[in-house]
Amino acid sequence: MKFICVFCGANFNGDPNLKQAVELLAEVMVSREIALIFGGGKVGVMGLIADAILTRGGKAIGVIPGFLMDKEVGHTGLTEMHVVENMHQRKQLMNDLCDGIITLPGGFGTLEEFFEVLTWLQLGLHNKPIGVLNVNGFYDFLLKQMDVMVEQRFLKPANRKLVLTSADPVELVALMSGFDAKPDEVWFKDRNLT
Repeated sequence: MKFICVFCGANFNGDPNLKQAVELLAEVMVSREIALIFGGGKVGVMGLIADAILTRGGKAIGVIPGFLMDKEVGHTGLTEMHVVENMHQRKQLMNDLCDGIITLPGGFGTLEEFFEVLTWLQLGLHNKPIGVLNVNGFYDFLLKQMDVMVEQRFLKPANRKLVLTSADPVELVALMSGFDAKPDEVWFKDRNLT
């Protein structure tokens, strides 16, 4: 992997454990010469990860819609900044530029980005690893909900396994490096899509 897209919030709750995890993720990425692709803001967790990458001499590439330049306060010190027209173009370009995706704590926008690229993976539209950095159990309930979806037969076990999870950035990047997507092909065959 040469480029990792990080989905995260434009807010930061002040949690020192989250800040430490962001710093460690930046250390891992820069030491492996992995550039950051992210939402382009300088505030919140977005700003934390971009600054952590940049202060270590790494590359940070932002993608932001023009209408969010003011709201999310577009970062002015990036290696590259792509200004796009809308949110869909933002997600598409971030996905196109990266080799893998990590989701950090965030709000509705972070979850929406995560689930869209996860759905694309499930449908075979890309073959990139998707990781959840589960700092302080932030995503415990979301991950449990995915397990409930399997138990209730709304989600195939093979598709649940597409989500790589760890509380440790070093372990998560290692899991992603060894990823080989195996979405459930039965989903397509059951619907005569293949």
